[in-house]
Amino acid sequence: MTEWLLDGVLGLLLLGLAGGALHVRQLYAGVLLFISFGLVLALVWARLGAADLALAEAAIGAGLTGVLLFAALARQPQAGSEPRLSRRRRLAAVLVLLPLLILLLPQLEPLAELQPTVPAQIDAALAQSGVEHPVTAVLLNFRAWDTLLELAVLLLALLGARQLGPLQPKLSEPWPLLQAWARTLAPLLVLAGGYVLWRGAASPGGAFQAGALLASGIVLLRLAGALPALHWSFWPLRLLVLAGLLLFIGVAAACAWYGDGWLHYPVGSAKLLILLIEAAATLSIAASLSLLVI
Repeated sequence: MTEWLLDGVLGLLLLGLAGGALHVRQLYAGVLLFISFGLVLALVWARLGAADLALAEAAIGAGLTGVLLFAALARQPQAGSEPRLSRRRRLAAVLVLLPLLILLLPQLEPLAELQPTVPAQIDAALAQSGVEHPVTAVLLNFRAWDTLLELAVLLLALLGARQLGPLQPKLSEPWPLLQAWARTLAPLLVLAGGYVLWRGAASPGGAFQAGALLASGIVLLRLAGALPALHWSFWPLRLLVLAGLLLFIGVAAACAWYGDGWLHYPVGSAKLLILLIEAAATLSIAASLSLLVI
């Protein structure tokens, strides 16, 4: 009974925060509600047993995205000058979307009757994957191409942001409390990132979660004035951004040349290759996310 009550409260709170973030009049309040939405969503993922998604949502969805939204909010020319939809248009949107939702729901009902076969297939092949956790096995072995393309998408997002945004945003004078907390929390975030990376082979975690934690520490130090500005022209930083994707492609090419095909790891070397890929990807993700924000 208590678990049902907790899940119900989290669900209602999630819907309330989402509605508030979309319809609140002040942009500042909307950003705060969005960050709160991300934190509650992280709790929901944790309740569902997806600790890796909970970490990613808290670090990226609430943390780094919140910083980006606040940075965008600071560049608004005038408060309250954004266009708003009239009530008539909102009502028209509801009248259009509601029938579509009613038509869609019956089509989803047969999906609940399907018996999933993928978990059994993953469990059967887990011993040959090189890792002990099924999520890591899927992301970096069975469906490694998806992860490689995700790194490519992150790189394209960074390059696009560098073309559209200013080179170096000006930061305001940091608060003394922020400076004190940054020096305390940043080492803990680095330590947590390393732990999440190492434990990703046997428990929820991995490169994306570890990279997000490292990026959070970098952004925190930068906002506190304890870290100099990151310059894209600094070639070691560019190499760090590219390291994860280049190593991933190199491993794929080596597997195709010497092995059974692209990203078909040799059974005895799968764990070592996955660890190398995850370590390089963690550094690349941390550098890319940091450059996207600061």
